[in-house]
Amino acid sequence: MSPKTTSGRWSRNFTGKCSHLLRQDSRKTNLVGSLFRVLARLLLPLSFASLCPAADLNNEAIARATAAIQAAVPRAQSDPTHPIFHVTAPAQWMNDPNGPIYYKGYYHLFYQLHPFSDGDGPKYWGHVRSHDLAKWEPLPIALWPSSETGEAGVWSGCCTINGQGQPMIFYTSIAAGKSAQTHAEQWAALGDGDLITWRKSPANPVLSEALHNGRKIYEWRDPFIFRHKNRTFMVTGGNLNETKGGEAVVNIYEAENPDLTQWKYRGVLFKLPDPQARTAECPNFFKLGDRWVLFVSPYGKVQYFVGDFDPETCRFQARTSGLLDYGSNFYAPNTMQIPDGRRLVWGWVNGFPGGRGWNGCLSLPRLLTLSRDGRLKQDPAPQLDKLRGHPVKWRNIRLGDNGHAFDLPDTNTLEVQADIDLKSAGAIQLGIKNGTNDTPLLVVDCGGGQLNLKDIHVTMLPTDRRAQDLSLHIFIDRSVLEVFANGTVCVTKIISPLDANSALEIRPLNGVSQAKLIQAWPMKAIW
Repeated sequence: MSPKTTSGRWSRNFTGKCSHLLRQDSRKTNLVGSLFRVLARLLLPLSFASLCPAADLNNEAIARATAAIQAAVPRAQSDPTHPIFHVTAPAQWMNDPNGPIYYKGYYHLFYQLHPFSDGDGPKYWGHVRSHDLAKWEPLPIALWPSSETGEAGVWSGCCTINGQGQPMIFYTSIAAGKSAQTHAEQWAALGDGDLITWRKSPANPVLSEALHNGRKIYEWRDPFIFRHKNRTFMVTGGNLNETKGGEAVVNIYEAENPDLTQWKYRGVLFKLPDPQARTAECPNFFKLGDRWVLFVSPYGKVQYFVGDFDPETCRFQARTSGLLDYGSNFYAPNTMQIPDGRRLVWGWVNGFPGGRGWNGCLSLPRLLTLSRDGRLKQDPAPQLDKLRGHPVKWRNIRLGDNGHAFDLPDTNTLEVQADIDLKSAGAIQLGIKNGTNDTPLLVVDCGGGQLNLKDIHVTMLPTDRRAQDLSLHIFIDRSVLEVFANGTVCVTKIISPLDANSALEIRPLNGVSQAKLIQAWPMKAIW
Protein backbone atom coordinates (compact mmCIF):
# COMPACT_ATOMS: atom_id res chain seq x y z
CA MET A 1 0.00 0.00 0.00
CA SER A 2 1.44 3.38 -0.97
CA PRO A 3 1.98 6.11 1.67
CA LYS A 4 -0.57 8.29 -0.14
CA THR A 5 -3.25 5.57 0.11
CA THR A 6 -2.48 4.96 3.78
CA SER A 7 -2.67 8.65 4.66
CA GLY A 8 -5.95 9.01 2.82
CA ARG A 9 -7.49 6.12 4.73
CA TRP A 10 -6.39 7.70 8.02
CA SER A 11 -8.03 10.96 6.95
CA ARG A 12 -11.38 9.36 6.13
CA ASN A 13 -11.43 7.31 9.35
CA PHE A 14 -10.53 10.26 11.55
CA THR A 15 -13.00 12.64 10.00
CA GLY A 16 -15.87 10.18 10.27
CA LYS A 17 -15.09 9.40 13.90
CA CYS A 18 -14.95 13.06 14.89
CA SER A 19 -18.27 13.80 13.22
CA HIS A 20 -19.90 10.90 15.07
CA LEU A 21 -18.58 12.12 18.42
CA LEU A 22 -19.70 15.65 17.74
CA ARG A 23 -23.23 14.44 17.05
CA GLN A 24 -23.17 12.47 20.30
CA ASP A 25 -22.37 15.60 22.27
CA SER A 26 -24.92 17.94 20.69
CA ARG A 27 -26.73 18.14 24.02
CA LYS A 28 -23.86 20.02 25.69
CA THR A 29 -24.22 23.61 26.81
CA ASN A 30 -24.21 26.44 24.26
CA LEU A 31 -20.76 27.53 25.36
CA VAL A 32 -19.24 24.11 24.95
CA GLY A 33 -21.23 23.60 21.76
CA SER A 34 -19.73 26.77 20.32
CA LEU A 35 -16.29 25.50 21.19
CA PHE A 36 -17.09 22.22 19.43
CA ARG A 37 -18.09 24.05 16.28
CA VAL A 38 -14.97 26.21 16.26
CA LEU A 39 -12.63 23.29 16.79
CA ALA A 40 -14.55 21.11 14.37
CA ARG A 41 -14.02 23.70 11.63
CA LEU A 42 -10.32 23.73 12.44
CA LEU A 43 -9.80 19.99 12.82
CA LEU A 44 -12.24 18.23 10.49
CA PRO A 45 -10.32 19.05 7.30
CA LEU A 46 -7.17 17.56 8.79
CA SER A 47 -6.26 13.90 8.96
CA PHE A 48 -6.23 13.67 12.75
CA ALA A 49 -9.75 15.05 13.12
CA SER A 50 -11.09 11.93 14.78
CA LEU A 51 -9.02 12.60 17.86
CA CYS A 52 -11.03 15.68 18.83
CA PRO A 53 -12.48 14.43 22.14
CA ALA A 54 -16.25 14.60 22.27
CA ALA A 55 -16.68 15.50 25.91
CA ASP A 56 -13.34 17.15 26.57
CA LEU A 57 -12.83 19.83 23.94
CA ASN A 58 -13.12 22.26 26.83
CA ASN A 59 -10.05 20.58 28.34
CA GLU A 60 -7.13 22.73 27.24
CA ALA A 61 -4.58 19.98 27.76
CA ILE A 62 -6.38 17.60 25.40
CA ALA A 63 -7.09 20.36 22.86
CA ARG A 64 -3.40 21.28 22.69
CA ALA A 65 -2.35 17.62 22.46
CA THR A 66 -4.89 16.93 19.73
CA ALA A 67 -3.69 19.90 17.68
CA ALA A 68 -0.06 18.79 18.00
CA ILE A 69 -0.88 15.24 16.89
CA GLN A 70 -3.01 16.28 13.92
CA ALA A 71 -0.30 18.62 12.68
CA ALA A 72 2.21 15.75 12.60
CA VAL A 73 -0.05 13.16 10.92
CA PRO A 74 0.69 13.93 7.23
CA ARG A 75 4.43 13.56 7.75
CA ALA A 76 4.14 10.46 9.95
CA GLN A 77 1.70 8.61 7.72
CA SER A 78 3.65 9.32 4.51
CA ASP A 79 6.91 7.97 5.92
CA PRO A 80 7.80 4.78 3.99
CA THR A 81 9.11 3.09 7.16
CA HIS A 82 5.85 3.59 9.10
CA PRO A 83 4.23 0.19 9.95
CA ILE A 84 0.76 -0.51 8.56
CA PHE A 85 -0.38 -3.65 10.40
CA HIS A 86 1.01 -2.89 13.86
CA VAL A 87 -0.89 -0.56 16.19
CA THR A 88 0.69 2.90 16.16
CA ALA A 89 -0.23 6.34 17.35
CA PRO A 90 -1.41 8.54 14.45
CA ALA A 91 1.81 10.50 14.94
CA GLN A 92 4.49 11.49 17.46
CA TRP A 93 5.95 9.37 20.27
CA MET A 94 4.29 6.31 21.79
CA ASN A 95 5.53 3.69 24.21
CA ASP A 96 3.97 1.15 26.63
CA PRO A 97 0.68 -0.58 25.85
CA ASN A 98 -1.75 0.21 28.67
CA GLY A 99 -5.04 -1.13 29.96
CA PRO A 100 -6.09 -3.68 27.33
CA ILE A 101 -9.66 -4.76 28.04
CA TYR A 102 -12.64 -6.32 26.27
CA TYR A 103 -15.82 -4.35 26.94
CA LYS A 104 -19.24 -4.27 25.25
CA GLY A 105 -18.11 -5.95 22.05
CA TYR A 106 -14.82 -4.08 21.62
CA TYR A 107 -11.19 -4.83 22.36
CA HIS A 108 -9.72 -1.61 23.75
CA LEU A 109 -6.03 -0.76 23.83
CA PHE A 110 -4.50 2.31 25.41
CA TYR A 111 -0.88 3.40 25.11
CA GLN A 112 1.60 5.93 26.41
CA LEU A 113 1.64 8.98 24.12
CA HIS A 114 3.77 12.10 23.99
CA PRO A 115 1.78 14.36 21.63
CA PHE A 116 4.28 17.16 21.11
CA SER A 117 7.22 15.49 19.37
CA ASP A 118 8.47 12.16 18.11
CA GLY A 119 10.87 12.04 21.05
CA ASP A 120 10.11 11.06 24.63
CA GLY A 121 8.30 13.53 26.87
CA PRO A 122 5.37 14.04 29.29
CA LYS A 123 2.84 11.25 28.88
CA TYR A 124 -0.83 11.13 27.89
CA TRP A 125 -2.90 8.01 27.12
CA GLY A 126 -3.77 7.30 23.48
CA HIS A 127 -6.62 4.91 22.64
CA VAL A 128 -7.71 2.48 19.90
CA ARG A 129 -10.38 -0.19 19.71
CA SER A 130 -11.30 -3.17 17.53
CA HIS A 131 -14.21 -5.54 16.97
CA ASP A 132 -12.00 -8.41 15.81
CA LEU A 133 -8.35 -7.79 16.84
CA ALA A 134 -7.51 -7.30 13.15
CA LYS A 135 -8.94 -3.94 12.08
CA TRP A 136 -8.52 -1.06 14.54
CA GLU A 137 -10.18 2.32 15.03
CA PRO A 138 -8.37 5.35 16.51
CA LEU A 139 -10.18 7.09 19.36
CA PRO A 140 -9.75 10.37 21.26
CA ILE A 141 -6.97 10.84 23.79
CA ALA A 142 -8.20 9.22 26.99
CA LEU A 143 -6.02 10.66 29.78
CA TRP A 144 -4.02 13.82 30.21
CA PRO A 145 -1.86 15.34 32.97
CA SER A 146 -4.08 17.49 35.19
CA SER A 147 -1.82 20.49 35.60
CA GLU A 148 -4.30 22.17 37.93
CA THR A 149 -3.59 19.43 40.49
CA GLY A 150 0.16 19.47 39.93
CA GLU A 151 0.23 16.41 37.67
CA ALA A 152 3.03 16.31 35.07
CA GLY A 153 2.51 12.87 33.52
CA VAL A 154 0.05 9.98 33.40
CA TRP A 155 2.22 6.86 33.25
CA SER A 156 1.41 3.23 32.59
CA GLY A 157 -1.39 1.22 34.16
CA CYS A 158 -4.44 -0.93 33.57
CA CYS A 159 -8.18 -0.80 32.92
CA THR A 160 -10.82 -2.79 34.80
CA ILE A 161 -14.48 -2.80 35.80
CA ASN A 162 -15.11 -2.14 39.49
CA GLY A 163 -17.68 -3.79 41.73
CA GLN A 164 -20.27 -1.18 40.73
CA GLY A 165 -19.91 -2.07 37.05
CA GLN A 166 -18.05 1.15 36.33
CA PRO A 167 -14.98 1.28 34.01
CA MET A 168 -11.84 2.40 35.83
CA ILE A 169 -8.33 3.17 34.68
CA PHE A 170 -5.53 2.90 37.24
CA TYR A 171 -2.28 4.63 36.38
CA THR A 172 0.84 6.10 37.95
CA SER A 173 0.59 9.86 38.46
CA ILE A 174 3.86 11.78 38.26
CA ALA A 175 3.90 15.14 40.04
CA ALA A 176 5.48 18.25 38.57
CA GLY A 177 8.93 19.02 39.94
CA LYS A 178 9.36 15.65 41.65
CA SER A 179 11.52 12.71 40.67
CA ALA A 180 9.69 9.58 39.51
CA GLN A 181 12.38 7.57 41.26
CA THR A 182 11.44 8.81 44.71
CA HIS A 183 7.83 9.98 44.41
CA ALA A 184 4.72 8.59 42.73
CA GLU A 185 1.04 7.97 43.41
CA GLN A 186 -1.46 5.59 41.86
CA TRP A 187 -4.50 7.43 40.54
CA ALA A 188 -7.78 6.35 38.97
CA ALA A 189 -10.08 7.70 36.26
CA LEU A 190 -13.72 6.79 35.66
CA GLY A 191 -15.01 6.06 32.17
CA ASP A 192 -18.27 6.43 30.29
CA GLY A 193 -20.19 3.53 28.77
CA ASP A 194 -18.03 3.55 25.61
CA LEU A 195 -14.68 3.99 27.41
CA ILE A 196 -14.14 7.14 25.33
CA THR A 197 -14.55 9.95 27.86
CA TRP A 198 -12.74 9.78 31.22
CA ARG A 199 -12.72 11.91 34.37
CA LYS A 200 -10.26 11.76 37.22
CA SER A 201 -11.58 10.04 40.36
CA PRO A 202 -12.41 12.31 43.33
CA ALA A 203 -10.71 9.66 45.51
CA ASN A 204 -7.25 10.40 44.04
CA PRO A 205 -4.65 9.50 45.03
CA VAL A 206 -6.21 6.05 45.37
CA LEU A 207 -2.89 4.59 46.56
CA SER A 208 -0.18 6.67 48.19
CA GLU A 209 3.14 5.83 49.80
CA ALA A 210 1.49 6.02 53.22
CA LEU A 211 0.13 2.50 52.56
CA HIS A 212 3.62 1.05 52.91
CA ASN A 213 3.93 1.75 56.65
CA GLY A 214 7.36 3.32 56.40
CA ARG A 215 8.84 1.00 53.77
CA LYS A 216 10.31 3.07 50.95
CA ILE A 217 9.63 1.76 47.44
CA TYR A 218 11.55 3.48 44.68
CA GLU A 219 10.37 3.64 41.04
CA TRP A 220 6.90 2.75 42.36
CA ARG A 221 4.61 2.46 39.35
CA ASP A 222 2.61 0.57 36.69
CA PRO A 223 -0.46 -0.85 38.51
CA PHE A 224 -1.95 -4.08 37.14
CA ILE A 225 -5.18 -5.57 38.56
CA PHE A 226 -6.10 -9.25 38.70
CA ARG A 227 -8.86 -11.19 40.41
CA HIS A 228 -8.85 -14.52 42.20
CA LYS A 229 -11.79 -16.23 43.92
CA ASN A 230 -13.89 -13.06 44.35
CA ARG A 231 -10.93 -11.05 45.60
CA THR A 232 -9.32 -8.15 43.74
CA PHE A 233 -5.56 -7.60 43.83
CA MET A 234 -3.14 -5.11 42.33
CA VAL A 235 0.56 -5.48 41.60
CA THR A 236 3.02 -2.64 41.06
CA GLY A 237 6.70 -2.52 40.22
CA GLY A 238 9.62 -0.95 42.04
CA ASN A 239 12.78 -1.56 44.03
CA LEU A 240 13.94 -1.19 47.61
CA ASN A 241 17.41 0.37 47.23
CA GLU A 242 17.22 3.43 44.97
CA THR A 243 17.62 1.40 41.76
CA LYS A 244 21.11 0.16 42.67
CA GLY A 245 20.42 -3.46 41.70
CA GLY A 246 19.53 -6.67 43.49
CA GLU A 247 16.38 -5.38 45.21
CA ALA A 248 13.89 -5.27 42.33
CA VAL A 249 10.46 -6.27 43.67
CA VAL A 250 6.84 -6.69 42.66
CA ASN A 251 4.46 -5.37 45.31
CA ILE A 252 0.92 -6.59 45.94
CA TYR A 253 -2.22 -4.90 47.32
CA GLU A 254 -5.76 -6.08 47.99
CA ALA A 255 -8.93 -4.05 47.45
CA GLU A 256 -11.04 -3.37 50.55
CA ASN A 257 -14.19 -2.01 48.86
CA PRO A 258 -16.13 -2.68 45.64
CA ASP A 259 -15.38 0.82 44.30
CA LEU A 260 -11.66 -0.08 44.30
CA THR A 261 -10.79 3.16 46.06
CA GLN A 262 -9.46 1.60 49.27
CA TRP A 263 -6.50 -0.76 49.27
CA LYS A 264 -4.32 -2.65 51.72
CA TYR A 265 -0.62 -3.30 51.18
CA ARG A 266 0.07 -7.05 51.36
CA GLY A 267 3.85 -6.83 50.97
CA VAL A 268 6.32 -8.03 48.35
CA LEU A 269 4.80 -10.61 46.01
CA PHE A 270 8.13 -11.51 44.43
CA LYS A 271 11.76 -10.40 44.44
CA LEU A 272 13.62 -10.79 41.16
CA PRO A 273 16.45 -13.31 41.54
CA ASP A 274 18.74 -11.45 39.13
CA PRO A 275 21.28 -9.51 41.26
CA GLN A 276 21.73 -7.03 38.41
CA ALA A 277 18.03 -6.19 38.05
CA ARG A 278 17.60 -2.56 39.09
CA THR A 279 13.81 -2.44 39.18
CA ALA A 280 10.67 -4.31 38.06
CA GLU A 281 8.65 -2.18 35.66
CA CYS A 282 5.26 -3.06 34.18
CA PRO A 283 4.47 -6.22 36.18
CA ASN A 284 1.64 -8.39 34.85
CA PHE A 285 0.43 -11.25 37.03
CA PHE A 286 -2.21 -13.71 35.84
CA LYS A 287 -3.27 -17.33 35.83
CA LEU A 288 -2.58 -19.44 32.75
CA GLY A 289 -3.95 -22.96 32.96
CA ASP A 290 -3.21 -24.19 36.47
CA ARG A 291 -0.10 -22.02 36.92
CA TRP A 292 0.54 -18.35 37.60
CA VAL A 293 2.66 -16.21 35.31
CA LEU A 294 4.55 -13.01 36.14
CA PHE A 295 6.01 -10.60 33.56
CA VAL A 296 8.52 -7.93 34.59
CA SER A 297 10.53 -5.38 32.60
CA PRO A 298 13.76 -4.75 34.55
CA TYR A 299 15.32 -2.02 32.37
CA GLY A 300 16.33 -4.84 30.02
CA LYS A 301 14.80 -7.77 28.19
CA VAL A 302 11.39 -8.74 29.53
CA GLN A 303 11.49 -11.69 31.93
CA TYR A 304 8.74 -14.17 32.68
CA PHE A 305 8.30 -16.48 35.65
CA VAL A 306 5.87 -19.40 35.93
CA GLY A 307 4.92 -20.84 39.31
CA ASP A 308 2.48 -20.88 42.21
CA PHE A 309 0.59 -18.12 44.03
CA ASP A 310 -0.61 -18.34 47.65
CA PRO A 311 -3.48 -15.82 48.02
CA GLU A 312 -3.36 -16.02 51.81
CA THR A 313 0.28 -14.99 52.16
CA CYS A 314 0.26 -13.09 48.82
CA ARG A 315 3.56 -14.65 47.81
CA PHE A 316 4.61 -16.09 44.44
CA GLN A 317 7.01 -19.02 44.07
CA ALA A 318 8.59 -19.35 40.61
CA ARG A 319 9.32 -22.76 39.10
CA THR A 320 10.51 -21.83 35.61
CA SER A 321 11.62 -18.61 33.95
CA GLY A 322 12.73 -17.20 30.63
CA LEU A 323 12.64 -14.21 28.29
CA LEU A 324 9.47 -13.06 26.62
CA ASP A 325 11.39 -11.70 23.63
CA TYR A 326 15.08 -12.04 22.80
CA GLY A 327 15.29 -8.87 20.74
CA SER A 328 16.46 -5.52 22.06
CA ASN A 329 13.42 -3.65 20.69
CA PHE A 330 10.62 -5.18 22.81
CA TYR A 331 9.64 -3.88 26.26
CA ALA A 332 6.86 -3.16 28.78
CA PRO A 333 4.24 -5.75 27.70
CA ASN A 334 0.63 -5.75 28.85
CA THR A 335 -1.91 -8.57 28.69
CA MET A 336 -5.65 -9.10 28.50
CA GLN A 337 -8.00 -12.05 28.83
CA ILE A 338 -10.34 -12.32 25.86
CA PRO A 339 -13.94 -13.63 26.09
CA ASP A 340 -13.02 -17.25 25.34
CA GLY A 341 -10.68 -17.31 28.34
CA ARG A 342 -7.42 -17.16 26.41
CA ARG A 343 -4.81 -14.48 27.10
CA LEU A 344 -3.06 -12.13 24.69
CA VAL A 345 -0.04 -9.90 25.13
CA TRP A 346 1.25 -6.79 23.35
CA GLY A 347 4.65 -5.17 23.87
CA TRP A 348 6.16 -1.82 23.02
CA VAL A 349 8.40 -1.95 19.93
CA ASN A 350 11.10 0.71 20.30
CA GLY A 351 14.41 1.80 18.85
CA PHE A 352 13.21 3.67 15.75
CA PRO A 353 15.18 6.70 14.54
CA GLY A 354 13.75 10.10 15.33
CA GLY A 355 12.83 12.97 13.07
CA ARG A 356 10.06 11.24 11.10
CA GLY A 357 6.97 12.55 12.88
CA TRP A 358 6.32 9.20 14.61
CA ASN A 359 8.23 6.85 16.89
CA GLY A 360 7.20 3.50 18.34
CA CYS A 361 4.49 0.91 17.78
CA LEU A 362 2.98 -2.08 19.55
CA SER A 363 3.93 -5.64 18.77
CA LEU A 364 1.45 -7.96 17.15
CA PRO A 365 -0.93 -9.58 19.62
CA ARG A 366 0.50 -12.90 20.84
CA LEU A 367 -1.47 -15.83 22.20
CA LEU A 368 -0.01 -17.20 25.44
CA THR A 369 -0.02 -20.87 26.43
CA LEU A 370 2.18 -23.17 28.51
CA SER A 371 4.14 -26.17 27.32
CA ARG A 372 3.88 -29.48 29.12
CA ASP A 373 6.99 -28.67 31.15
CA GLY A 374 5.63 -25.28 32.25
CA ARG A 375 7.47 -23.05 29.78
CA LEU A 376 5.77 -20.08 28.17
CA LYS A 377 4.71 -20.45 24.54
CA GLN A 378 3.74 -17.60 22.22
CA ASP A 379 2.03 -17.68 18.84
CA PRO A 380 0.63 -14.93 16.62
CA ALA A 381 -3.01 -14.31 17.49
CA PRO A 382 -5.14 -16.26 14.98
CA GLN A 383 -7.25 -13.15 14.30
CA LEU A 384 -4.30 -11.77 12.29
CA ASP A 385 -5.28 -14.17 9.50
CA LYS A 386 -7.95 -11.63 8.50
CA LEU A 387 -5.21 -9.27 7.31
CA ARG A 388 -3.81 -11.72 4.76
CA GLY A 389 -3.95 -11.09 1.05
CA HIS A 390 -3.61 -13.72 -1.68
CA PRO A 391 -0.92 -16.28 -0.72
CA VAL A 392 1.93 -17.93 -2.53
CA LYS A 393 2.51 -21.50 -1.42
CA TRP A 394 4.90 -24.42 -1.92
CA ARG A 395 4.78 -27.97 -0.53
CA ASN A 396 7.35 -30.73 -0.11
CA ILE A 397 10.35 -29.07 -1.73
CA ARG A 398 13.63 -30.95 -1.39
CA LEU A 399 16.42 -28.73 -0.13
CA GLY A 400 19.87 -29.82 -1.24
CA ASP A 401 23.31 -28.24 -1.13
CA ASN A 402 22.29 -25.25 -3.24
CA GLY A 403 19.08 -24.61 -1.35
CA HIS A 404 16.01 -23.09 -2.94
CA ALA A 405 14.67 -19.58 -3.58
CA PHE A 406 11.00 -18.74 -3.15
CA ASP A 407 9.73 -15.52 -4.72
CA LEU A 408 7.74 -13.48 -2.17
CA PRO A 409 4.76 -11.19 -2.85
CA ASP A 410 5.84 -7.82 -4.19
CA THR A 411 5.43 -5.82 -0.97
CA ASN A 412 7.35 -4.96 2.17
CA THR A 413 4.47 -5.89 4.47
CA LEU A 414 4.58 -9.68 4.68
CA GLU A 415 3.76 -12.76 6.69
CA VAL A 416 5.97 -15.78 5.95
CA GLN A 417 5.52 -19.26 7.37
CA ALA A 418 8.14 -22.00 6.91
CA ASP A 419 7.68 -25.56 8.18
CA ILE A 420 10.90 -27.51 7.70
CA ASP A 421 11.87 -31.13 8.30
CA LEU A 422 15.60 -30.94 8.97
CA LYS A 423 16.11 -34.63 8.09
CA SER A 424 19.85 -35.24 7.77
CA ALA A 425 20.83 -31.55 7.98
CA GLY A 426 22.00 -30.32 11.32
CA ALA A 427 20.58 -26.85 10.66
CA ILE A 428 19.23 -24.56 7.96
CA GLN A 429 19.99 -21.04 6.90
CA LEU A 430 16.97 -18.96 5.97
CA GLY A 431 17.55 -15.61 4.32
CA ILE A 432 15.30 -12.91 2.93
CA LYS A 433 17.05 -11.41 -0.07
CA ASN A 434 16.27 -7.75 -0.66
CA GLY A 435 15.59 -7.18 -4.35
CA THR A 436 18.74 -7.50 -6.49
CA ASN A 437 21.09 -7.16 -3.51
CA ASP A 438 23.11 -10.36 -3.07
CA THR A 439 23.40 -9.82 0.68
CA PRO A 440 20.27 -10.98 2.51
CA LEU A 441 18.54 -8.39 4.65
CA LEU A 442 17.66 -11.07 7.15
CA VAL A 443 19.45 -14.34 7.91
CA VAL A 444 18.20 -16.91 10.39
CA ASP A 445 20.35 -19.91 11.23
CA CYS A 446 18.23 -22.49 12.96
CA GLY A 447 18.80 -26.03 14.10
CA GLY A 448 20.77 -28.01 16.63
CA GLY A 449 18.85 -26.25 19.36
CA GLN A 450 20.09 -22.79 18.31
CA LEU A 451 18.55 -19.77 16.59
CA ASN A 452 20.85 -17.01 15.35
CA LEU A 453 19.46 -13.74 14.00
CA LYS A 454 22.01 -11.00 13.39
CA ASP A 455 23.47 -10.26 16.84
CA ILE A 456 20.96 -12.48 18.69
CA HIS A 457 21.89 -16.04 19.65
CA VAL A 458 19.23 -18.10 21.39
CA THR A 459 19.31 -21.62 22.77
CA MET A 460 15.90 -22.98 21.85
CA LEU A 461 14.08 -24.89 24.55
CA PRO A 462 12.74 -28.40 23.94
CA THR A 463 9.24 -28.34 22.53
CA ASP A 464 6.32 -30.69 22.04
CA ARG A 465 7.44 -31.12 18.38
CA ARG A 466 9.73 -33.72 16.82
CA ALA A 467 13.36 -32.75 17.21
CA GLN A 468 13.75 -32.54 13.41
CA ASP A 469 10.74 -30.25 12.91
CA LEU A 470 11.28 -26.53 12.68
CA SER A 471 8.49 -23.96 12.36
CA LEU A 472 9.33 -20.33 11.64
CA HIS A 473 6.69 -17.61 11.50
CA ILE A 474 7.99 -14.26 10.28
CA PHE A 475 6.21 -10.91 10.05
CA ILE A 476 7.77 -7.99 8.21
CA ASP A 477 5.97 -4.67 8.47
CA ARG A 478 8.22 -2.22 6.67
CA SER A 479 10.69 -1.43 9.47
CA VAL A 480 9.42 -3.99 12.03
CA LEU A 481 10.41 -7.65 12.14
CA GLU A 482 8.87 -10.25 14.44
CA VAL A 483 10.06 -13.86 14.37
CA PHE A 484 8.36 -16.80 16.11
CA ALA A 485 10.35 -20.03 16.26
CA ASN A 486 8.64 -23.27 17.34
CA GLY A 487 6.31 -21.23 19.52
CA THR A 488 8.97 -20.90 22.22
CA VAL A 489 11.30 -18.17 20.94
CA CYS A 490 10.26 -14.67 19.85
CA VAL A 491 12.57 -12.02 18.45
CA THR A 492 11.56 -8.43 17.64
CA LYS A 493 13.93 -6.23 15.61
CA ILE A 494 13.96 -2.89 13.83
CA ILE A 495 15.09 -3.36 10.20
CA SER A 496 15.41 -1.49 6.93
CA PRO A 497 12.31 -2.00 4.73
CA LEU A 498 12.43 -4.56 1.92
CA ASP A 499 12.70 -3.51 -1.69
CA ALA A 500 10.60 -5.02 -4.47
CA ASN A 501 11.27 -8.52 -5.84
CA SER A 502 12.42 -9.98 -2.53
CA ALA A 503 12.89 -13.72 -2.14
CA LEU A 504 13.07 -16.28 0.64
CA GLU A 505 16.16 -18.45 0.33
CA ILE A 506 16.50 -21.66 2.37
CA ARG A 507 19.67 -23.72 2.40
CA PRO A 508 20.40 -26.75 4.58
CA LEU A 509 23.75 -26.89 6.33
CA ASN A 510 25.60 -30.21 6.07
CA GLY A 511 22.82 -32.39 4.76
CA VAL A 512 19.44 -32.53 3.07
CA SER A 513 16.19 -31.04 4.37
CA GLN A 514 12.61 -30.80 3.18
CA ALA A 515 10.43 -27.71 3.07
CA LYS A 516 7.14 -29.31 4.04
CA LEU A 517 5.19 -26.09 3.63
CA ILE A 518 6.27 -22.57 2.67
CA GLN A 519 3.59 -19.86 2.61
CA ALA A 520 3.71 -16.08 2.28
CA TRP A 521 0.99 -13.46 2.29
CA PRO A 522 0.94 -9.73 1.62
CA MET A 523 -0.52 -8.07 4.71
CA LYS A 524 -3.22 -5.41 4.68
CA ALA A 525 -3.37 -2.26 6.81
CA ILE A 526 -5.21 -2.48 10.13
CA TRP A 527 -6.91 0.94 9.78
